[in-house]
Formats: sequence, structure tokens, C-alpha cells
Amino acid sequence: MANNVGILAIDIYFPPTYVQQEALEAHDGASKGKYTIGLGQDCMAFCTEVEDVISMSLTVVNSLLEKYGIDPKQIGRLEVGSETVIDKSKSIKTFLMQIFEKHGNTDIEGVDSTNACYGGTAALFNCVNWVESSSWDGRYGLVVCTDSAVYAEGPARPTGGAAAIAMLIGPDAPIAFESKLRGSHMSHVYDFYKPNLASEYPVVDGKLSQTCYLMALDSCYKQLCHKYEKLEGKQFSISNADYFVFHSPYNKLVQKSFARLLFNDFKRNASSIDVAAKEKLAPFSALSNDESYQSRDLEKITQQLAKPLYDAKVQPSTLIPKQVGNMYTASLYAAFISLLHNKNNSLVGNRVVLFSYGSGSTATMFSLKLNEGQNPFSLSNISAILNVDKKLKSRHELVPEKFVEIMQLMEHRYGAKDFVTSKDCSLLSTGTYYLTEVDSLYRRFYAKKEGGSEKIENGVVANGH
Repeated sequence: MANNVGILAIDIYFPPTYVQQEALEAHDGASKGKYTIGLGQDCMAFCTEVEDVISMSLTVVNSLLEKYGIDPKQIGRLEVGSETVIDKSKSIKTFLMQIFEKHGNTDIEGVDSTNACYGGTAALFNCVNWVESSSWDGRYGLVVCTDSAVYAEGPARPTGGAAAIAMLIGPDAPIAFESKLRGSHMSHVYDFYKPNLASEYPVVDGKLSQTCYLMALDSCYKQLCHKYEKLEGKQFSISNADYFVFHSPYNKLVQKSFARLLFNDFKRNASSIDVAAKEKLAPFSALSNDESYQSRDLEKITQQLAKPLYDAKVQPSTLIPKQVGNMYTASLYAAFISLLHNKNNSLVGNRVVLFSYGSGSTATMFSLKLNEGQNPFSLSNISAILNVDKKLKSRHELVPEKFVEIMQLMEHRYGAKDFVTSKDCSLLSTGTYYLTEVDSLYRRFYAKKEGGSEKIENGVVANGH
């Protein structure tokens, strides 16, 4: 039986192109601070016509294998989480097989998982469960979360973003799952969905979506506390975890969510709530759940009370989500990478609780235990290889007019065939994959930017192009 199964290595890729939220506010004629303070966002990354979820996932998988010196033959399961539907039948995982086929490895289980922003978590659980099971053949699992979040012009557009994350799964991991500490909430709601397959844009009920997120959070936290109490024989509260990491559509929701956990602890009479806080929250104790989701006063007071704890336990995980935007399936894990980056030398022995939410709705709260691990799979090495500062600093800011122009082109190209892209990879760093064309049969072709020369990767098996 494999022990301490979890994440051995992790890598992230986001597009080098971004727009400043402050500039976007001015361009959209929104009131000053609406996107920056109102949503809590700084910048938003986006794909240009040469990048998509497939190119980003090819880039991040190739990068992780190279940086950690992993032989592609050592991968036995590969699962992709994404809600960006490029094809209703052919999974993104099949495109990634190009990397492994070259090395003679076609014996890799797993396909794509789709459920809004939750698919990456489903893929991760599947890989962890595989390594823990009797089906495990001793090889590594690989999880990819890849999404490009785009919205029609209007109030939701600034909550976009794009990224791909790859995670290597195996035993004796520095980022180990506490598999018994996990609570889920699944229900049927229409808060955010993509029924119109002719458009990349979702149908969103923003207010409902936020309420559904908080309802799922309450439910998952209750389950997690209950399981902890059964296992440990004592009460769980926010003081029992060193850090909390949330799925982050926008930062303001993360602030509300952590404050909500504090209110949950108050209702459960947990030891984490001091006398002064109890007095301030007492007037809200009679509110029904529905009333509590709508109460602005409660929201304000809980956020004030939670602020010092938020700064210590949550804020270190908010860097990339605020800089890149909503990355759908990759969002939660980009937040976790931010924590590794900001606190890498002081995480050993810590417990991190993560909350994953996907509209529709599905959610899980789960716990990770961190230890230093062994090189190359050590927390310090993971943080060094991630090199988050460099990735953020080497990006290129585009003006909102250019962003809008690119969005219009992408809208026009969505679902199209028989076109060649500009193949302009001047802004891409070496090793990045990019889209070159989609032929008359809708087949997609990608190339890899090499140092000085381009190498065409074949998009169709056994068919030189």
C-alpha cells in the first residue's frame, strides 16, 4: 500500500499577454475601483489567437517532465480537468499523448473530467485514488488543469483569465492528502452553464452563483468538521489549519468565503471565536441560512473580524489569482502555487485546507499535509522550479483596445475550420506550444517554439503535415 500519496511536483503556465484591470475599468467606463476593489483583481491574462487550452497543456506537461527529469514512460495515468470544450468527443488528453507516443508509451489510463471549475479536482482525486488502489502499477499519475475563461462584453468580462497546471502524483509526496478529511456537496442548480455550443461564452446568474458557492462552502465545511471530530475526538475550527486556499473566480469572493467560515465557527460555538467576536456576531445568530447569505451587515462584520486571520491564513495564496484572473479548473491550484511561492521555507508540518467549487453545482473541501520531501520532489525545489516571480515579470501588458480586438477575433474563430493563424510567437517564451492552423476537417495543428527555430508538432497521428 502506497503511503503519503499526493503531489510530488507541480508546474504552471499562463499566457504572456495580459490587461490591467484598472485600464479595463477606464476603457469600459466602469466606476473607478469596480474591478480592482470591487472584484479585488489586479490583472487578467488571456490567450491570443495562437494559444488555447491544448497548447497551454502541451506546454505545461512538457515543462514539468523536462524540469523534473521525468521519463515519459514513467507516466501510467493522465487525467485532464477542463471546462473549455474544444471538442465534444475527442478529449484534450488525446492531444497530450503526442508527448508520450514519441517515447513509445501508449499505456496510459484516464481521460478528461468536465464539470465547470471542478474538473481538475475530480481528475486529481482519480489519480490519487489510482495510486492508493490495487490497480496501481507503480508509475506516476499526471493531472492537468487547463482553461481559458472568457465572457461576453459586459459586467462578467473582467472575471476572465487563462492558465494550465500540471501535477505529478505518487507516494511519499511532500504535498500529501489527508484522505479521510474530505467533505463534498453536490446539488442541481443553474448558476453558470454553457448550453450554447455555438458560443464559448457561458450563461451566468452572478448573484445565484455567489450564493451557491457559499452554500456549498457551508455544507462542505460542516462535513469536514464532522469527519475530523469522528477521527480526532475533538472539535475542528479554522485554528486547526495553517492555511486555507479557495477556488477564486475573483478575490472578493475569497474574502467573503473565509469570513463565512468564521461565522460557521461562531454558530458551532468553536474555540476559535473569542468573547468580543461572539458579542459582535450575537445579533445574527437567529438568521436563517437564506437570510444570512443576503445580509450585507453580516458580511461586513464577519470580514472585519476575519481580517487578521485572513491576512495570515489566506492572503499568501491570492497572488496568482489576482494577477492572472479566473482560471476555472486551474484557479484553486494556482492559489495553492501562490502559497508554495510565498511561504515555501516555512510550510513543513503545516495543514492546508482547500475548497474546490464548480458551478452546477459540485464542491469538495479537502486537507493536505506538507512535509519537506526528498529532492527533486521537495517543497524548496518545487518553489524554485515554479519561479513565480519571473513568470509574472516576463509578461507583456496589452492595452484594453487590443484585448477587445483579440476577443472579437477569437469569437469569430470559435468553432471555425480551414484557417491558419498568424503563427506570431514573438511574445511566447522558448518551449511554448502554439496553434498554427485548423484544417478543413477541423484538425488542429501545433508547433513548439524552439530556441531560434520552430519545430512543427504533428496534430494528427501518423500523418505528416
